[in-house]
Amino acid sequence: MLKRLTLLWTVLRGDARQLWFALRHPAAPGWLKLSTALIALYVLSPIDIIPDVVPVLGVMDDLVLVPLAIRWLLKRLPPEIAQAAANRRAR
Repeated sequence: MLKRLTLLWTVLRGDARQLWFALRHPAAPGWLKLSTALIALYVLSPIDIIPDVVPVLGVMDDLVLVPLAIRWLLKRLPPEIAQAAANRRAR
C-alpha cells in the first residue's frame, strides 16, 4: 500500500507541475483555467462524493479522482501548450 501511495504521489506531483506550467502559458484556454479551479475547489471543499467520515473510502476518492482529473486535463491540452509544458517540466 505504501509503495502505491508513493508512486501515486510521484505521478501526481509531476502531472500537477505540468498542469501548473500549462496554466501559466500565455495561450492557455479558459476551459483549462476553469477546470483546474474546479479541481482545486473539490480538493478544498468539505463536500465529497464519498464523505471523509467513511474510514478508508472517504480518502481514497480524493486519491483517485484528483489524479484522474488532472491526467484527463493534460490529455486534452492543445498540442503547442502540452509540448511547452512538457519541455518546461523536463528542465
